[in-house]
Amino acid sequence: MAYDEKLAYRLRAALKASKGITEKKMFGGISFLLNGNMVAGVLGSDLVSRFDPDETDRLLKKPHARPFDPFDKRPGKPMKGWLLVGPAGLTKERELQTWIELGLEYARSLPKK
Repeated sequence: MAYDEKLAYRLRAALKASKGITEKKMFGGISFLLNGNMVAGVLGSDLVSRFDPDETDRLLKKPHARPFDPFDKRPGKPMKGWLLVGPAGLTKERELQTWIELGLEYARSLPKK
């Protein structure tokens, strides 16, 4: 599956000042990791966001956010701490930055891989 190169570029630009960021192909798209822990990624035209699992229900209420299940092996039981955000929810840089900051905060709380 191809992924939105423009969205990937926006993520790269937003994360360039953060030390320890790497890129890795995952889930058929591209992911950005901090010290080996995923911050965010691009799958098709959507942003994949990772954050504290306890925040899942609250963040699902945000516009254009929906559950993410990369494996579709457990229908109806998507992963906590992961969401997809559609393009309409990322038109402004501050919208994208909000999701990136959530991912960075959570990745910083995890041990380095």
